[in-house]
Amino acid sequence: MPDAPSRSPLLRLEDFSVAFDGVTVVDRLSLTVNRGETLALVGESGSGKSVSALGAMDLLPGNAAVSGSRRLGDTDLSGLRRRDWQGIRGGRVGFVFQEPMTSLNPLHTVGKQIGETLRLHQGLSGRAARARIIELLGQVKLPRPEELIDAWPHQLSGGQRQRVMIAMAIANDPALLIADEPTTALDVTVQQEILALLAELRDRHGMGMLFITHDLNLVRRHADRVCVLYRGREQETGPVARVFEAPSSAYTRTLLDAEPEGRPGPVPRGAPLISASGLGVSFQRPKKLFMKRPPAFEAVRPLELTLAPGETLGIVGESGSGKTTLALALLRLTQSNGEIRFGDTRLDTLSGGDLRRMRQCFQIVFQDPFGSLSPRLPVSEIVSEGLRFHQPELSADEVARRVAATLIEVGLPADCADRYPHEFSGGQRQRIAVARAIILEPELLVLDEPTSALDRTVQKQLVVLLRDLQARRGLSYLFISHDLAVVRAMAHRVMVLKEGEVVESGDCLAVLENPSSDYTRALVAAAGLVPRAEQAGGDMHGLG
Repeated sequence: MPDAPSRSPLLRLEDFSVAFDGVTVVDRLSLTVNRGETLALVGESGSGKSVSALGAMDLLPGNAAVSGSRRLGDTDLSGLRRRDWQGIRGGRVGFVFQEPMTSLNPLHTVGKQIGETLRLHQGLSGRAARARIIELLGQVKLPRPEELIDAWPHQLSGGQRQRVMIAMAIANDPALLIADEPTTALDVTVQQEILALLAELRDRHGMGMLFITHDLNLVRRHADRVCVLYRGREQETGPVARVFEAPSSAYTRTLLDAEPEGRPGPVPRGAPLISASGLGVSFQRPKKLFMKRPPAFEAVRPLELTLAPGETLGIVGESGSGKTTLALALLRLTQSNGEIRFGDTRLDTLSGGDLRRMRQCFQIVFQDPFGSLSPRLPVSEIVSEGLRFHQPELSADEVARRVAATLIEVGLPADCADRYPHEFSGGQRQRIAVARAIILEPELLVLDEPTSALDRTVQKQLVVLLRDLQARRGLSYLFISHDLAVVRAMAHRVMVLKEGEVVESGDCLAVLENPSSDYTRALVAAAGLVPRAEQAGGDMHGLG
């Protein structure tokens, strides 16, 4: 990307520091976001990226001490009263946070939540507000906005919820947009669409954007300048092209080299661990008064699937394509049609105690490690919960021993057992989630976007961990992801879904490097993947 032209400053931080209970986490940071430009803030988890943005907007808890200069245009943010902030946040400054499910109120519809910000800042209500909401949902590329306006957050996919958050953020045409991992839950094609939309809005309104992300590929494509943080300290700032091509900091060079690499080990030949025939999932649409009930929505159209012991099947596709629904159907966590076999057992005919006993054979690691871990329980209880349920005969000493051994196996110290989830980084929390899943010694793990909320260096570490666990334990993985670089490093085979239908499937490298469908080619192009013929060595024993 060419160097950004000179623009007037919008957000300015000078010698900006943040400390929690006397511990400094951001140390004398100075940065400027200009009108009409995108400044990317990058660094590992815990480097102070989000804390810097939240501190600038006075959104940190009471134990945070903020110092230094912070200005928004001609406004000195340091001396604002609480009521003055109400016109800043949501009005002059829009926010897109990393975890949309925790940012959206589960008790209100999408339309009501977007409508609230329109009412507070623009005085819009009734039909005018509804028309504007539908327009915003269309702007962020959500399908059927007339229907989604009345949907609840839990009815949307992770990517759809993220797009709702972006619609809320841009509703009042802010001067500054703070986008904290705004594309974390989005597939690669929608990532490009959303960032192109944000760039269009930026250029149209002269908006400045502070873009916090761990995805350096997106920074390369969509940012004008980049600021690199490490442990709260600025390492370097400059035009993206210069920093990426000739980094002056050793830490920046480490980040640039953190692309997931390598391939999984070979798959032993044998009978499938799990197979499905004619597997499909349909949902009834709501019936309106005095009208005929519309036909059911086919979330997953009948398909065939096999997975061998020790094999990883990657499931890719856009948000709403049915990836997670397919996985939940396989695990009997949502109602489905068709036949499902786990070894010699018919899963689709099991119920009650028989099904509960089978559940220890397959476990799931979710997309959001913070949301999937109880904040009220220490790590020892989180990890041992399944063990205590399925194997109540174990003594407390044996449970503690297995918890300690499992934590060490996933790369966590055993003494972390008494700590709580909020005390860990995102990567550490995901390791806790993996420990909880494998302590029951399952044969199958469903990994639902396990790396989406992690920076590249931590992604690389998690990929290595998962491949090592697979080699040691013979685990089978159903690996759901929109990150094709991670899929390439993890999967033996890949299945591409679009609108609940299989578009193509086969050997992972063959599909990603020589896709047969236009849809897959679009996914690969949007991901910016380049062929890695050197990684194709070894017998992958593809089974499809």
